[in-house]
Amino acid sequence: MKVKAYNGAEIDFPDLNLDNNDLLALPAVIDPHVHFRTPGAENKENWISGAQAALAGGVTTVFDMPNNNPAVTSLETLVNKEKLVAEQLQTAGIPLRPYFYFGATNDNLDEFEKVKDKIIGVKIFFGSSTGNLLVTDSEIQEQIFKKCAELNLIVAVHAEDEELLLQEKAKYPNPTIFDHSKIRSKEVAIKAVKQALLLAKKTGAKLYLLHISTRAELELIRQAKSDGVKVFAETAPHYLFLDESYYDLLGSKAQMNPPLREASDVHALWQALVDGMIDTIGTDHAPHTLQEKSLPYPQSPSGVPGIETSLPLLLNAYNEGKISLAKIVELTSLNQQRIFNLPNVNDWVIVDLKKEKVIKDNELKTKCGWSPYSGRKLTGAIVATIIDGQVFVV
Repeated sequence: MKVKAYNGAEIDFPDLNLDNNDLLALPAVIDPHVHFRTPGAENKENWISGAQAALAGGVTTVFDMPNNNPAVTSLETLVNKEKLVAEQLQTAGIPLRPYFYFGATNDNLDEFEKVKDKIIGVKIFFGSSTGNLLVTDSEIQEQIFKKCAELNLIVAVHAEDEELLLQEKAKYPNPTIFDHSKIRSKEVAIKAVKQALLLAKKTGAKLYLLHISTRAELELIRQAKSDGVKVFAETAPHYLFLDESYYDLLGSKAQMNPPLREASDVHALWQALVDGMIDTIGTDHAPHTLQEKSLPYPQSPSGVPGIETSLPLLLNAYNEGKISLAKIVELTSLNQQRIFNLPNVNDWVIVDLKKEKVIKDNELKTKCGWSPYSGRKLTGAIVATIIDGQVFVV
């Protein structure tokens, strides 16, 4: 079957057989930020359900984060995780392409050399989030950046400043979900981004700033790029399609780190997508069970699923005139390939730009079984995902 590609070319997919003349082929999504929860939290997700959710979202390549149990902070824990993932993907019968981040700690610099050829980059938490990975000492942070520069490894930073976060938290002795964005304030993120940019400039390390959520962060990144700092910016779908007002509707289903921001920040992020200041969209797919999310704040964990809804949301935004198809492809595939020096692959996602579909919890593949976008009617749907010629109809 021949399908027109987004760039005007016509591509023949011999094993694709669909009765639909309104199809378009896009390069498959490369999701640079997922939490598939193996090992240690397979009740929320594993690489069987995660791979199924990825295919449903047009994703064939994922970068999985290291804050597992045990955390991936040594060669041994990395090798063990690789083995578990390979076994689960074999069980699923899905040839998903996995890459792994390595977690930085206060005392595991010696491990970087051992794992450098097995990882996509080093992840460092400037502020606490899910798991126990945290590096707050500025001297150790600099050593990590310096070592990554020496080994030509990308440093991915969760940029929330722990000291300021704790100061803000102390202001709310009996917090509710409506305080989440105040405790993890914009200033908490801004301070950490400033520190990460300073270290990148000082050491020459390649910096990848995760889940950017505010206008002020974008301004800092714009200046740093202008100054020649090797910095790349990622945002997540929830910062593009949700804002602080959704706490009323979703409660802790809208709880993630960093938190939701004001509508003005959402507008700034969309501008940054269009003008190229944001390099990638990573879903930060971080599933938790509904039982966990229903706990009273702050016992409720931060994180939302998103891998199978990200591209449909973007296709709907295209239909609304907010973004071009070419820009979607850049943000979801081409830039990831360039930044992380990934090999060329023959992976595609086949979409129907006219098809309408409502997001329904009971139709999701993720093990957690819910979405903050449940009930949204979107125009633009995924109909098949192709990995190296193997067709998976969605």
